[in-house]
Amino acid sequence: MQRWIIHIDMDAFFASVEQRDHPGYRGQPVIVGGLGLRGVVSTASYEARAYGVHSAMPMAKARRLCPQGIFLAGNYEQYSKVSKEIRAIFDEFTPLVEPLSIDEAFLDVTGMMLLFSDPVEIARRIKDRIKAELSLTASAGVAANKFLAKLASDLKKPDGLVVIYPGQHTAVLKNLPIGRLWGVGEVMSRQLIKQGIQTIGQLASADVSLLERFCGKEVYDLQRLALGQDDRPVMPDCQPKSIGREITYEHDLFSAEEIETQWLLLAEKVGWRLRRAGLSARTITVKIRFASFKTITRSRTFSEPCSTDERLFAAAKTLSAKVSKTESIRLLGITASKLTVGEEISLFSNQDTKRNNMYQAVDKLRLKFGEGVITKVRLLNDRKPK
Repeated sequence: MQRWIIHIDMDAFFASVEQRDHPGYRGQPVIVGGLGLRGVVSTASYEARAYGVHSAMPMAKARRLCPQGIFLAGNYEQYSKVSKEIRAIFDEFTPLVEPLSIDEAFLDVTGMMLLFSDPVEIARRIKDRIKAELSLTASAGVAANKFLAKLASDLKKPDGLVVIYPGQHTAVLKNLPIGRLWGVGEVMSRQLIKQGIQTIGQLASADVSLLERFCGKEVYDLQRLALGQDDRPVMPDCQPKSIGREITYEHDLFSAEEIETQWLLLAEKVGWRLRRAGLSARTITVKIRFASFKTITRSRTFSEPCSTDERLFAAAKTLSAKVSKTESIRLLGITASKLTVGEEISLFSNQDTKRNNMYQAVDKLRLKFGEGVITKVRLLNDRKPK
């Protein structure tokens, strides 16, 4: 049976919700993101993109490019509500839905042709439902695998619908820039271009055994994608691979005391998110970005999983101590990965029980009154993350 995957990607989601909910914003350049000195753009409306504004751009640059823009911190509770409404529409067409983020998802519609004439009809119906019921537009890609479907959804934004039929992928991929390949970031893109690999088609025909010395063994997986090969299944509501938090500071950090305080704050936030999801982590990674934008990461893997603030904080301090800090710091982050279901395991059962009871009480308060209802004394007067 021919496999069919649909990738649905909402168009400028946060900004579009704001324009829908506020008539005065319609037709105007709307920019959602951090409004602090070092905030970044989360989403820009297509009117703002005409001025060169895009996601992940520093907000200060966005203001320079589009001074007349409407700049918003964003209503994430509302975005989450709308995302659930979109998901309810997906669920009416297939039980195999894998959310990638709040505004995009894969749908496996293989075998649904008993109910619908073809997968393109399903994609069109989903788009029409979203527009009619939620007054928002989505772009859709339809293909035989996840990589091609996601690529297709991005080819004719906004409000696009692109189908890559079996046998067409070579022509579609041939002249696309290498940066369009899933997993190729800026660093790898530069490495490949230096070797004369500028398009996906060129990577597909390249001798990857030679490229391995520059890009590592990852280049073999990339070549499979360049050939249009991707056998990953759609995983409905799969467990997250990592949970993390990072903060970009309006004023650089330098003293050991304020850096340590920030590790404590980050550990508290990541620990709360782990426990709320019912997960523990075996690997902890810290990220440090200096004033020069030099970025360093360090990781540690535990023999037993952890989810408490104390162990996360201790790991972050240990890893951070291994990094030479010759300049001020603009960003810190902690990411927990290799996640397992369940609470942290301790060798000291009595102490463990008391600690877990304490966390359960604290977490119940946070669920009821919000994350900031209770915190450690050391953090009470700390600067707030943007």
